[in-house]
Amino acid sequence: MAAGDRLTGLDASFLHLEDEAAHMHVASVMIFEGEPPPYEDLIASIEGRLHLVPRYRQRLAFVPLGQGRPRWVDDPHLNMRYHVRCTALPAPGTEDQLRALAGRVFAQQLDRDKPLWEIWVAEGLEGGRFAVLSKTHHALVDGVSGVDIFSVLFDTSPDPAPTDPGRRWLPGPAPSQAQLLGEALVERATMPGELVRSVRALLRGPRQIANGAVQAAAGVGAMAWAGMKPAPQTPYNRQIGPHRRFTWVRTDLADVKAIKTELGGTVNDVVLSTVAGALGRHLRRRGQSTEGLELKAMVPVSVRGDAERGQLGNKVAAMMAPLPVWCTDPVERLALVRDSLADLKQGGQAVGAQVLTELTGYAPPTVMAQASRLVNRQRMFNLVITNVPGPQFSLYLMGRKALDPFPMVPLAKNQGLGVAIMSYDGRMNFGLVGDYEVLHDLDELAVDLHDSLAELAEAAGIELSTSAPAPAAVVAS
Repeated sequence: MAAGDRLTGLDASFLHLEDEAAHMHVASVMIFEGEPPPYEDLIASIEGRLHLVPRYRQRLAFVPLGQGRPRWVDDPHLNMRYHVRCTALPAPGTEDQLRALAGRVFAQQLDRDKPLWEIWVAEGLEGGRFAVLSKTHHALVDGVSGVDIFSVLFDTSPDPAPTDPGRRWLPGPAPSQAQLLGEALVERATMPGELVRSVRALLRGPRQIANGAVQAAAGVGAMAWAGMKPAPQTPYNRQIGPHRRFTWVRTDLADVKAIKTELGGTVNDVVLSTVAGALGRHLRRRGQSTEGLELKAMVPVSVRGDAERGQLGNKVAAMMAPLPVWCTDPVERLALVRDSLADLKQGGQAVGAQVLTELTGYAPPTVMAQASRLVNRQRMFNLVITNVPGPQFSLYLMGRKALDPFPMVPLAKNQGLGVAIMSYDGRMNFGLVGDYEVLHDLDELAVDLHDSLAELAEAAGIELSTSAPAPAAVVAS
């Protein structure tokens, strides 16, 4: 077995978290100018670059009796026309219609018997545009490495140089069930050897290791303390179904940076404060009291080094960030978020989460499966908010310029709302996903998000470059 073909504990946890209602794929809608490329040409272009992302040619192989984490194996029946699909929006091809299409596409679970990705091309978008909807299972990719995949599949010039298709790909032989089981048992039996090597490393560098161990222990303690205080019950935390709504809000990265420069903090502080303000507005409109209410957001933090960019799989830790939705003053709310995040970073929550994540590689798969489901039931957080920095230059698909990306984060059990943010080429766009019933008013939340950012901009003496989302029209589904 090639090194790295076995899923990590974190990658495998996304398989354990998935069920018939909670689908663990990350996704995005990207809008392009012009007409879409011919289907056959698009197939050939993507196929000619798959050697740069070999996981896209592989599927999962599960170990019998759950005695090991799954591994990636070549799919001998790879069918590009299954993974790359075309559809068309009915006239007039509005963005409301595109959002409705995205909700339906993102609600469909990926087939685990095939490579865990799909690309949909939607033509007929008004304004002479088209859209690409992409879906990739979270076991395969995290947000940051997902951006790297976009950089591989797309071009940085409207007239790119020809790409080297690589050597002709021939799938490797599929392992038998006995081989999968045998490999897993051998790996488990040889695990003590890894521990011996760790002890040798400890003896070689005791002071550095000791300092790291103290920091890691403090971080694990911070994570444990956060887990002992469950997130409050909210209308967003109910049993979810398999259907989704998806919408988005456009903002300019320059506006967000100007706000943080005037009022202090970081871009992430401004983003979380904006979301907190929007959720407060939304809850109060629903008749919910927000007095003293502080929600908890799980904020993924990339621990992927520069040398690891372009590699697939997940390299993330997490922080449980408080969202003071009770606070109606935008400047005070930003200060509260800024101070809270500074305390969390100093307390080492992200370090603790990374340590716990790395320990999953040593846990038996059956234990990890039960642990993932247990965490899923504990309501440690109310929603996920992920902010991924994208490329600050234009991307092209076969000469067609990418205009706007709108990312989507998956919903876990009893998590009816997720917020994903991605910056790209001067934009900073929010993608909002909600359970179809729990977030029946998701479009109103999108307006709240814009208004919350506008509040901060006004307090900073800045006029936003983008306007509020228009009220959603009724779209047949």
